[in-house]
Amino acid sequence: MKNRKIYQWAGVACMALAFAACTPKLVTKTENTDIIPESFNDSQDSTNTAKIGWKEFFTDPYLTALIDTALSNNQELNIIMQEIQIARNEVRARKGEYLPTVGIGAAADVEKVGRYTSKGSSEATTDIKPGRSTPDPLPNYGFGAYATWEVDIWRKLRNAKKSAYTRYLSSVDGRNFMVTNLIAEIANSYYELLALDNQLAILQQNIEIQNNAYEMVKLQKQASRVTELAVRRFEAHVLYTKSLQYGIRQKIVETENRINFLVGRYPQPIERNHETFGDLIPATIAAGIPSQLLENRPDIRQAEMQLTASKLDVKVAKAQFYPNLSITAGIGFEAFNPTYLIKSPESLLYSLAGDLTAPLINRNAIKAAYYSANSKQIQAVYNYERTILNAYIEVANQMSSVSNLQSAYSLKEQQVNALNESINISNFLFKSARADYMEVLLTQRDALESRFELIETKKEQMNTMVNIYRALGGGWKE
Repeated sequence: MKNRKIYQWAGVACMALAFAACTPKLVTKTENTDIIPESFNDSQDSTNTAKIGWKEFFTDPYLTALIDTALSNNQELNIIMQEIQIARNEVRARKGEYLPTVGIGAAADVEKVGRYTSKGSSEATTDIKPGRSTPDPLPNYGFGAYATWEVDIWRKLRNAKKSAYTRYLSSVDGRNFMVTNLIAEIANSYYELLALDNQLAILQQNIEIQNNAYEMVKLQKQASRVTELAVRRFEAHVLYTKSLQYGIRQKIVETENRINFLVGRYPQPIERNHETFGDLIPATIAAGIPSQLLENRPDIRQAEMQLTASKLDVKVAKAQFYPNLSITAGIGFEAFNPTYLIKSPESLLYSLAGDLTAPLINRNAIKAAYYSANSKQIQAVYNYERTILNAYIEVANQMSSVSNLQSAYSLKEQQVNALNESINISNFLFKSARADYMEVLLTQRDALESRFELIETKKEQMNTMVNIYRALGGGWKE
């Protein structure tokens, strides 16, 4: 009869644990990477510019010096480095959770119980031999060691540690993505600065040309070949052109300070040689194949690590439904007199206990955490797929921009040459009274705009070269 009751209680306990281990069903989603196109432009050439280090890709010594300084001093990059350290500490904390916890301790206390309490009255009525009565008040001294250990039956703690480690790797890739963007932003700002320098130089050359034309018109006015209207129009045109240089100077200051901010220093002049800008030729880019983006792009690698971590988080949340086994143990000495403290076995004490617990009723909190972990895992899937799609589109856009800008620059160059010749022709015709002064003004204006546009197109070419290098995942590898 007694054994039957034991079996009944054991059966009830097993049923309760089995019920507790039941987990709700989820709507899951897995990532799909088979949708990535096989090539960018029907080429299977796997040569990829992203494998080239930034020190080899950028050859301007002033630019490489700026990038090198920024990688050491940029505040945002240094903040990310601390985030990596925080993620590393999280791994250490998670690792410690599935290892036994061992500690030592010592204690001393004194207790005085009331005579008219159950404990006090029992001690008073106890027949104790003379000289061996219980001290009143009763002191107590002890020291010992203890250990606790949660047995990781369902790999809950180890999966939590793997999740933390994966997020640590994700933070490292996040730092690498920051490096690629930082290098690209400095390079783009540097080329913008060179373009502004060249535009300012062109503007100053044009002011000199317009001043010469203005002096010529004043002489013709004295010879009564033109009216005062022509003189005033030329004067206004010169003043307008002179005013443009101050806007460019302001842009130069702002661009220099933007670079100084990225480099992590207070405003100071940026060393550069703007005379070489016109001779710059964008580097030839080898895009490789789209599947290489999965390896080269740090943001894709980061999204992949976050997805892996979110899958482990689901397993950790699921394990909360299962029984939890904890083991506690302790050993030490305890006595009311210090002289008896290390006397064995009278003062020796030890304990060993095991607890097997599982949630049975009101598991809403555990279910909520489980559903939330699954939703975050689905979010990570969409984020991973979105990051891959964005990377492919960025490369495709920049590759298209390379060819279009090359054609545009060639035509702009021809336009500039034609308008430069038109300036000489219009001045000659004006001197011989075969052209109106408005034709001279319009020709000068068109020539200035075309030279500005040529510089702008060159800058866009250099920016496209930088952007496609970044889009392919270049820059973060030394």
